[in-house]
Amino acid sequence: MNAISQDVLGGPDVLKPVQVGKPAPGPTEVLVRVEAAGLNPTDWKTRELGGLLRLEPPFVLGYDVSGVVEGSGVGQALYAPGDEVFGMLKYPEGHGAFAEYVTAPSRHFVRKPAGIDHVQAAGLPLAALTAWQALVDVAGLTGGRRVLVHAAAGGVGHLAVQIAKARGAHVIGTASAAKHDFLRVLGADQLVDYRNEDFAEVVRDVDVVVDTIGGDYGQRSLRTMRRGGTIVSLALGALDKTLHAQAAELGIRSVGMLVEPDYAAMRAIAALAEAGRLRAEIAAVLPLAEAAKAHELGETNRTTGKIVLTVPH
Repeated sequence: MNAISQDVLGGPDVLKPVQVGKPAPGPTEVLVRVEAAGLNPTDWKTRELGGLLRLEPPFVLGYDVSGVVEGSGVGQALYAPGDEVFGMLKYPEGHGAFAEYVTAPSRHFVRKPAGIDHVQAAGLPLAALTAWQALVDVAGLTGGRRVLVHAAAGGVGHLAVQIAKARGAHVIGTASAAKHDFLRVLGADQLVDYRNEDFAEVVRDVDVVVDTIGGDYGQRSLRTMRRGGTIVSLALGALDKTLHAQAAELGIRSVGMLVEPDYAAMRAIAALAEAGRLRAEIAAVLPLAEAAKAHELGETNRTTGKIVLTVPH
């Protein structure tokens, strides 16, 4: 089958079209014909440095999948051939979506809503699961609470804004001024132009912070928070003891989180998408063969939403 692989770590130019063996599903797994695959920052970080696991090439990148079930391993009981599904391969070791076919446990996928296409579906899994798990599972977000989302127009951020609004929260976002109108359409209640304002000086009484940036954003965010609040750090650089200690002194819970496959959360995400309450903003759509170009675009950090690769068959 066709796939995009690399023989060495490095820049986007190391990504090359290759022919690899078509995978076979194991027990309780499904074989999915990939129609579209979403990109996430972890993809270009793994391409360049080997990612969290310091992987050595060759490997096929990609976690977000939308496609069609083509086969099953023994004991798989959720799907039949022809079912349209979307989901996330296991993070960080389960990459492989930049290919014509993938295999994964059946509960890493859910049925794709009929009202969205494969491109839209492929933009959701990893980023939406990250947002859901941070807001709902970790922070226990309920209606009426105040949420601060950093990089609110980014892949995780713009989905976190929508999920928080769907749960009745008051949503504050940091983003460049050019992206404020977009975020207002998604439901953001207050926006801070990080280029011209210090959010730590203008935002107060926050219950939940979703920090997708790291660096000093975590420590600065503590100044915006109420006692008893939760800050969820998604950037590895933010998972430091200093932040945890400072948060504890203020009566704030500080949690570092990596995303996991989650059947129940994916069903909730699919339900929101089907109801028109959650939609991935698609910044660009390119064919699988142009994966290197997609990586170049993503690494500019200027895109709004997600980049998706389509997979011809």
